[in-house]
Amino acid sequence: MALTELDLLPALIVIDLQKGIIGAPYNASVSAVVENGAALIKAFRQRHLPVVLVSVAGIPPGRRDDRRSLPDTLPEDFTDFITEIAPQPSDIIVTKYSWGAFSTTELESRLKSLGVTQVIITGVSTGTGVEATARQAWDCGFNVVLPLDAMTDNRPEAHNWSVQNIFPRLGETARAADILTELENRKNK
Repeated sequence: MALTELDLLPALIVIDLQKGIIGAPYNASVSAVVENGAALIKAFRQRHLPVVLVSVAGIPPGRRDDRRSLPDTLPEDFTDFITEIAPQPSDIIVTKYSWGAFSTTELESRLKSLGVTQVIITGVSTGTGVEATARQAWDCGFNVVLPLDAMTDNRPEAHNWSVQNIFPRLGETARAADILTELENRKNK
């Protein structure tokens, strides 16, 4: 379903745009994803709307059955956010050890305590981190918006599957420009 409107208090959630992940060989232009994500971040910050920056820091200690292709020891800057989305004091920072940003974190309670009712989810990878976070957000009762030009996956088939089969069941899809227009129109009302 296409974007109909933004709730009064949406939050932007940016998944895994970090130094240890963004260097992967993505099929779509990562620079476009970063550019669109950064534009959304700027717009949300200017309007004092919540921005959540999420990084993945490996797998939970003791877990043996995870088959992700992460080395046993991660580089020191693995979880550092890329320069284009440098955290600001007002941002909510979440470190996760799973695909989704809600399980095993306090993100749901933090957003609900602020009165957030809708989340806009961007980042990488579409078929894992973004989709898992969207599913969890939906399970938590948030309205979900997915700007398709602000996400990518190094597996085109995973990206396409999520976009065509999963996201329409979880919420609304849009372009980053659609969301920016909605935010601008809100300011002019």
